[in-house]
Amino acid sequence: MLTRIHHVGVAVADLDESIGLYRAALGADLVHREVNEREGLEAAFLRTGDGEVELMSALRPDSPVGKFLAKRGPGLHHVAFGVTDIGQALADARAAGCELIDAEPRMGMHGSLIAFVHPKSLGGVLTEFVEI
Repeated sequence: MLTRIHHVGVAVADLDESIGLYRAALGADLVHREVNEREGLEAAFLRTGDGEVELMSALRPDSPVGKFLAKRGPGLHHVAFGVTDIGQALADARAAGCELIDAEPRMGMHGSLIAFVHPKSLGGVLTEFVEI
């Protein structure tokens, strides 16, 4: 069911500055940038070899990323796993005793279905499923 790590999400204070840093220091290529008003974030996806990094900045302090930044500061926000059947991935996680943030998949960036598993369920790391 899990195919690979899809991307790693990093919360940042300044999206433009962080994009420049990832491009200069890692040779990353900007492949997609999007604003999600509903979630209160702006995100940039950068390709680094075969993987992607999602840099996320808050549009407002009360958004999930805004709250994360206020509590923890910039840093690792989530690890996303590409799955071929997100419904089955959620069922498997639920059956394993994981607490789901999203009981049902929802539309994410790039038009992919996504769902999150609570960090306390998987070693303190927010986990995202992305249907591929």
